[in-house]
Amino acid sequence: MTDIRTREDAHTSGLYQKRPLAIVRGEGARLWDADGNEYIDCVGGQGSANLGHGNAAVAEAIAAQARALASCTELFYNDRRAELYDVLAAILPPELDRVFLCNSGTEAVEAAFKFARMTTKRARIVATMRGFHGKTMGALAATWGPEYREALGGDALLPGTAHIPFNKVEALDAAITPDTAAFVLELVQGEGGVRPATEEFAREAARICRERGALLILDEVQTGFGRTGAMFALERYGVVPDLLCLAKSIAGGVPMGAVAFSRRLGDLPKRSHSTTFGGNPLACAASIAAIGEMRRLDLARNARERGEQLLDGLRGIESPRVREVRGLGLLCGVELKENAGPTIKALQDGGVLALGAGPTVVRYLPPLVISAEQIERVLAATAAALR
Repeated sequence: MTDIRTREDAHTSGLYQKRPLAIVRGEGARLWDADGNEYIDCVGGQGSANLGHGNAAVAEAIAAQARALASCTELFYNDRRAELYDVLAAILPPELDRVFLCNSGTEAVEAAFKFARMTTKRARIVATMRGFHGKTMGALAATWGPEYREALGGDALLPGTAHIPFNKVEALDAAITPDTAAFVLELVQGEGGVRPATEEFAREAARICRERGALLILDEVQTGFGRTGAMFALERYGVVPDLLCLAKSIAGGVPMGAVAFSRRLGDLPKRSHSTTFGGNPLACAASIAAIGEMRRLDLARNARERGEQLLDGLRGIESPRVREVRGLGLLCGVELKENAGPTIKALQDGGVLALGAGPTVVRYLPPLVISAEQIERVLAATAAALR
């Protein structure tokens, strides 16, 4: 591990706060470091590894497509892209029958903001406190964390952006006005502390947006593709947005993002937005295979069942250090009465890799292929770390 760490440190940007661990191999919900130590993965590629590591169908699809054609921009039609559009249409709400393909979650959010502003001819974007939508300039304006925004001028990033309290229904009426282009919402805040939206908040946001001509953007970059116990979290809330932002696990670990949107937006101006790599055949082939595997393995059902097991188990741990346990599906968090860093380190020492979600929350984001026995090992390690 020392050699890997030395070589990375010699040239890395320095922007990342790295753990002294070199991960070199994965299988299912397990990871191994350069020294041969095994871990249960509850980081899950920060949401990009829903399908787990080393899936053979995805690997084979990538290899076959790389030999055939890896690059083909949307200047031309392409067979893999056309096939992926059909696959997405089969799993998305029928109202969301147009798709812009890009390369990441933050790109999907940027595109959604542009589409909303072009369509409504309005500039104002409303987001929620503790929300996280990415770190590029427009998406960053909607991201709540002041530690991310203040160095770049805060609200000056995208003038007119406002934040309202999450799950405060009464705040929606004053915030979403005839000047609002869009309201952007995570149905479960991940980075913001693993906080599920209430059904009342999500549905009232949709109603007010429709009433006042604003567009509803759901950011399902982390909650999509089975994570919450349904293919998309919106199914659990009974809400269909005007624009839906997707990424992370859409292509089984290959970088990809997408915005699915309604024909309510009308025709977008030609050449008003584009991307060189968006919809490339390699990513499309990976996505087709990944979604096929998610459906074949019924990972949404496994996320519901294993998520209930994990949440019930976490709530059963008696510790004066725990304030609250929250989650939906296999997106779970333990809020502590103290900084979460030492607990995350203790979990790592116990063979479980977990994430933070703000300073006091331990976040569990395992691959959806995780087994009941592996969940029990996670719970045992958590109980030991909190002892």
